[in-house]
Amino acid sequence: MKKISAPQKLIGIFLLPAMFSGAVLAQETAVSDTAKKAEAYGVDDRGVIVRNTTELCWRTGYWTPAMAIPECDPDLAKKEEPKVAIAPAPAPAPAPAAPQEKTFSADALFDFNSANLKPAGVQALNDFAIGIQGINYDMITVEGHADRIGSSDYNMRLSLQRAFSVKAHLVSKGIAANRIIAEGKGESDPVTGNSCAGNVKSKALIACLAPDRRVRIIVKSAQ
Repeated sequence: MKKISAPQKLIGIFLLPAMFSGAVLAQETAVSDTAKKAEAYGVDDRGVIVRNTTELCWRTGYWTPAMAIPECDPDLAKKEEPKVAIAPAPAPAPAPAAPQEKTFSADALFDFNSANLKPAGVQALNDFAIGIQGINYDMITVEGHADRIGSSDYNMRLSLQRAFSVKAHLVSKGIAANRIIAEGKGESDPVTGNSCAGNVKSKALIACLAPDRRVRIIVKSAQ
């Protein structure tokens, strides 16, 4: 008789439980499958489904369409529906950035009937130039507005001169000239409406019409 070495004995000791557990698992799986078949279809001692003379599976009284298997009822057996990948909805286009506006009182920037910037006006525009340094913008529009005192031609000319004066200062602070548009609106767009009575130049009328004398700066941000 051939002797078995000690290492071989150890290998056998470790392999036997694994082989036994695998065999038990396979047996349990087979029994489980057989039980499922036996519930819906007649099976023989070997677990094979019994068929009639026309080779159709013999159904039990417990059979329901939900218990159909492909082996016997391929048309009724549940088939896995192919998973259709759903493409994510496209991200909505970003809304156009709203323009940023800043309105300066003309009296804060200029003396009355003047287009030369005052020291206070220079400082105000310096602060504005610093404030837009972090903004990605396409264009800056400078609108000059005048009150209704005087002729419309004079007011148009003064409002345009003030707009160009503001533009020139912004250019001196590093803003490209081709990105600034200067426009004169004259007295065409008052904000006081009919709240100031009279047409004769007076201190009271000048003070009342002060809101109409303004410079509006519109910064149109890039998309």
